[in-house]
Amino acid sequence: MRQTSPFHGLSAFPITPADEQGRVDTETLSRLVERLCGADVDSIGLLGSTGIYAYLSRSERRRAIEAAVECVGGRVPLVVGVGALRTMEACDLARDAEAAGADALLMAPVSYTPLTQDEAFEHYRSVTQASGLPLCIYDNPGTTHFTFGLPLLERLDRLPSVQAVKMPPPADGDYAGEIAELRRRTGLAVGYSGDWGTADAVLAGADAFYSVLGGTLPDPVAALVRAAQSGDVGNARRLDAELAPLWKTFRTYGSLRVMYVLLDILGLGHSAPPRPILPLGAEARREVLAAAEPLLVAG
Repeated sequence: MRQTSPFHGLSAFPITPADEQGRVDTETLSRLVERLCGADVDSIGLLGSTGIYAYLSRSERRRAIEAAVECVGGRVPLVVGVGALRTMEACDLARDAEAAGADALLMAPVSYTPLTQDEAFEHYRSVTQASGLPLCIYDNPGTTHFTFGLPLLERLDRLPSVQAVKMPPPADGDYAGEIAELRRRTGLAVGYSGDWGTADAVLAGADAFYSVLGGTLPDPVAALVRAAQSGDVGNARRLDAELAPLWKTFRTYGSLRVMYVLLDILGLGHSAPPRPILPLGAEARREVLAAAEPLLVAG
């Protein structure tokens, strides 16, 4: 049964196709979004890290949201990333997302000068004052170089519209222990990213999984999440093993680069990563194709 919250179940994050000038290809984006609606994902995560939010202008981010909202037509909750360096820019992006019809927000504490815990709190507080949409905290230390302390998460939990946290894989692999501690100290819905941890996180009781692969190849990821949600450990582990070669390419080359290869392999569109990120070379592409091919045949 589909959850009513945008922060439960499988949240699938598609690429935002764009040209060399950063202009969004709304036709291809809509094709990807329609694919996700057809796969019955629980939410769509637009303009996440996979959606290259950090590389797009405010106007292009707005165009992407408007195209996705029109395509979704209310069928699936749309969670939109609004991260930005300056607080006023993040507030503007939150207002834009709400005005364009987004259902919820996702925000990482983007920074150049490392933020303190108090600075991050004020940043989030300002955005919640700019928009009343439900907001998910995006803890992504690999890109932001910022780590949320538990006291900060407790403070943020008291902001009325903050409802969830998207966590990276725990360093010690103890999903169950981390989930239990977060639930003991906050009322936040606890979700994870890092696709290779899908089975472990959901089997441990995570409320949501925020998937990169699910944004382009949703069916096998949805099957894995549903199996884990139902407590079918054997089937979840089997499906995870089938995806393991792709997880390996994610960790070797970075999931974003791999997703551009999959976009091409699947015939969903032609786009290149935003420079300075370069497309994968021929040998890496062959490795991605070999990892993905059994899934495409099965599909």
